[in-house]
Amino acid sequence: MTTAFRSTEKLTPAQQYGLVLVDLSVGFTQPSLSPLGAESDAVVAANQRLLAAFRERGWPVFFTTVVYDTPEQAAVFREKLPSLNVLERGSPLVDIDPRVAPQADEVVIEKHWASGFFATDLAAQLRAAGCDGVMVTGLTTSGCVRATAVDALQHDFRVVVPIEACGDRDNAAHKANLYDLQIKYADVVSLHYALQLVRGRAATDVDWL
Repeated sequence: MTTAFRSTEKLTPAQQYGLVLVDLSVGFTQPSLSPLGAESDAVVAANQRLLAAFRERGWPVFFTTVVYDTPEQAAVFREKLPSLNVLERGSPLVDIDPRVAPQADEVVIEKHWASGFFATDLAAQLRAAGCDGVMVTGLTTSGCVRATAVDALQHDFRVVVPIEACGDRDNAAHKANLYDLQIKYADVVSLHYALQLVRGRAATDVDWL
C-alpha cells in the first residue's frame, strides 16, 4: 500500500495537465551502463501507465534529457557532479529508455541543468498546448524531479507528483523530497489518484491510499 503525503492545503485540479517525464533516459534507468543509473523497473512501469492514460485522453506529453555538447555547458554543475560528463551528445545514454519511447508528436526537451524549465522553452510549450497543470515524474526525486516540480509551480502551473512514478538512488532522499514537495510545492499523490485525474474521474482523499 502506498500512502501519499498530506499537507493542510490541496491544489484545485487543473483543467488540463501536461505529463513531464524527467530524465527517463538510459543514463538514469540502466545502472549497468551508467554511473548515474539506478534500478528503476517499477518507476518505468508506473510511467508506462501514465503515458497510456495521457495518450488516450489526448493530453500533451513532454520528456526531458540531459545532454552536453561542450565542456563549458553547465560547467559548475558538472564540477559538482562529474558523473554527468557521460551524457554527451551521440551517447546512447542520453536517449529516452525505449520502454517509454516518445511517439512522433511528443517533445523531448534537452537540458543542461536540473530543472526541465531552466533555460528551455518547456513553460511556453505547455501553455501553447493549453496546460494549466503538470504531472512531474521520473528520475531522480531529490534532483531533477524536485527542481522541475518547484519550477513548474514558479511558472504558475498546478503540480502533481505521482509517488510510484518517481525514483532515486537514495531512498531516504526520495522520501524526504516527496515530503518537502507535498508541504510546499505540489500535490504528492498515489499513481491511482493521478490516473483518476487524467481520466476525468472524481478523485477523493480515499484514492490517496
